[in-house]
Amino acid sequence: GRAEVADEVVGPNFTELWISLDPSVDYDRTVAKIQEIVDGYPGLYRDLLTYLKERIKEVLTGASATVVVRLYGADMQVLRDKAQEINRTVSGIKGVVNLKVEPQILVPHIQIRVKPDVAASFGLTPGNIRRAATTLIKGTKVGEVYRDQKSFDVTVWGVERVRSDLQSLRELPIETPSGAHVPLGDLADLEIAPTPNEIKRENASRRIDVTCNLAGSDLGTVAREIRSRVLGLSFDQGYHPEFLGEYAARQSSRNGLLWLGACSVLGILILLHVDFRSMRLVLLLGLTLPFALIGGVAGAFLSGGVLSLGSMVGFVTVLGIAARNGIMLLSHYRHLEQVESQSFGIPLILRGAEERLTPILMTASCAALALLPLVIKGNIPGHEIEYPMAVVILGGLVTSTLLNLFLMPTLMLRFGKRAVGVAKSKN
Repeated sequence: GRAEVADEVVGPNFTELWISLDPSVDYDRTVAKIQEIVDGYPGLYRDLLTYLKERIKEVLTGASATVVVRLYGADMQVLRDKAQEINRTVSGIKGVVNLKVEPQILVPHIQIRVKPDVAASFGLTPGNIRRAATTLIKGTKVGEVYRDQKSFDVTVWGVERVRSDLQSLRELPIETPSGAHVPLGDLADLEIAPTPNEIKRENASRRIDVTCNLAGSDLGTVAREIRSRVLGLSFDQGYHPEFLGEYAARQSSRNGLLWLGACSVLGILILLHVDFRSMRLVLLLGLTLPFALIGGVAGAFLSGGVLSLGSMVGFVTVLGIAARNGIMLLSHYRHLEQVESQSFGIPLILRGAEERLTPILMTASCAALALLPLVIKGNIPGHEIEYPMAVVILGGLVTSTLLNLFLMPTLMLRFGKRAVGVAKSKN
C-alpha cells in the first residue's frame, strides 16, 4: 500500500527507512554494520545518510547525493548515452562512491495516433477518440461513493483482458455524433512502442542526473576534478551539464556571504567615521578586526580543517562581536577625554580598559557558555552545521577578547592621541 498524500513525490520504486540508534552504542561501528547489511542487497541504489544531511541534499538538488551532474538536452536517448559516458569518466576519480546514473529505462507503451482526416469525416475530434481510449485503458473517474465517513472514487475502466490486448483495442467501438459506432482501429494507428518510464524536465528542457557520494577525500578537490573531466567531454549543440550538490551550494553561499560581509563591514566603517569623525580611529578599528579571526581559523583547523557554511557564519559572528567590543572600548576612551576631561596618556588607557573589562568579558563569556555544549559533544549527527560554527566562534572569542583587552589599548596609546584630539576639535 501507499499513502495517497505523502511528504515526498516519488515513484513506487523508492523508499526510505529511518533508523534510530541507541546513544550508548559506538556510532561509527554501528553505522558500518548497517552499511554492510545494506550493501548485501544487489541491484539497489542506496544512500546511508543522517536525517539532516538527507534533507539538506534534497533541498539543494532534489537528489540525496553529495555531487550531482545534471545533463540537459532534447533527446532522451542522447541524454542517457551521454550520462553513461559521464559515469565512466567520473568512475576513476579517487574518493567517489555510490556513483550512479538516474535510473531511466524504456517500457512498453501503447501509442494511439489519430487519423485527423478520417476522424473528421465521421464528425469526431482527436479529443473524443482519446477520451474513449483513455477510459478503456487507464480509467475515468465518474463520481464518488461515501461510506463510513470515507470517500471512494467510482471509476469506469475496461476489463483486464481488453486492456492488454492490442487487437481488442483496435476493435473498440467509438460512438459518432450520429449514433453509429466505428472501430478505433479505423480512426487511429495503434502500436506498442518503447517509451521512457520517466521524463523529468527543468528549465524548459529534459534532464538526467549522474550522482555520487564521497568517502575519504576532500569535497572541493573531488568536485573540481569531476567538473574538469566532465567539461573535457564533447557535447552536441543544445546539450550541456550543470554541476550541483554540496560543493556548488557551498561556493554560492560562500560568495554571497563574502559579498554581504564586505558590504556590512564597509557600512560599519562609514557609520564609525560619521560618529568618530576621525579616519585614524576608523582605520585603527578596521585593521585590528582581522586579528580577531585568528582564533576562528585555529578552531576550524583543529576541527578538521574544512571550511563549511557553518564555519563561514561563525567567522561573520566573531567579526561582529570583535567590532562591537572595539567600538565600545574606543568610545569609552573618547568619553574619558572629552566628557571627563582626563588627559590622554597611560592612566587614561589603563582606566578605560579596566572599566570596559567586565562588559567585554561578559559578552564573550555568555556566548562561549552557550556554545560550549556543542563543542564538547563534538561533530555528532545532527550537528553538521552547528558544530563547526560553534568551534569557530569559540576560538574567535578567545582572540577577539585578548585583542580588545591588550592589543587595542596598546595601539590606542600609540596612534590614538592625535585622532581623539582631531575629533575633539571638530566637536
